Amino acid sequence: MFLASSFVDVADLFVKFTEERCAGKTVAFIPTASLVEEVRFYVDAGKKALEKRGLIVNELEISTATKEEIESTIQKNDYIYVTGGNTFFLLQELKRTGADKIISEYINSGKIYIGESAGAIVLSCNVEYVKNMDDFTAAPNIGTFSSLDMIDFYPVPHHTNFPFKESVENIISSYEGKIKLCPISNAQAIVVRGNKFEVWGAET
Repeated sequence: MFLASSFVDVADLFVKFTEERCAGKTVAFIPTASLVEEVRFYVDAGKKALEKRGLIVNELEISTATKEEIESTIQKNDYIYVTGGNTFFLLQELKRTGADKIISEYINSGKIYIGESAGAIVLSCNVEYVKNMDDFTAAPNIGTFSSLDMIDFYPVPHHTNFPFKESVENIISSYEGKIKLCPISNAQAIVVRGNKFEVWGAET
């Protein structure tokens, strides 16, 4: 798993992480988290960063896709990429469509997952800790905040970066010592292999 705040800023680290030639590989690109956001530039930026490195991007909008379409698109692509946006809306749609279980199964079977901001946060076991950062009212049907539970820590993206600096500091001061936080700036990425993870990139 390769978890970032801003993929465009760490795309070269991803190429290093894969330890293989990326050119010609295919990506199931899921922009769902951005649908309820006004600012969406990072979706195109991420897509272009992938294409610039020779990857073939196949967009998968899970909020309008059937479970069969989600399963077949993820199955036939080499990588899964989940963009940033609203974490709560993303989780709501992952659960509603069953994409949460499909994605988890493919990660467990070894498929590389790229999570950007919200796409990284949903891998934790519960997303309630980012209420300071994202508007949870965007997901009225989310049910609980329990999430994919694929990692045993809690990514905190955009550490020290505008416009999230204050909300990130609030999360850290509220939860430090209570849960295992892993703050990363836009210039860093969390690399997860098995049950171990490390932070790559520039120090904040």
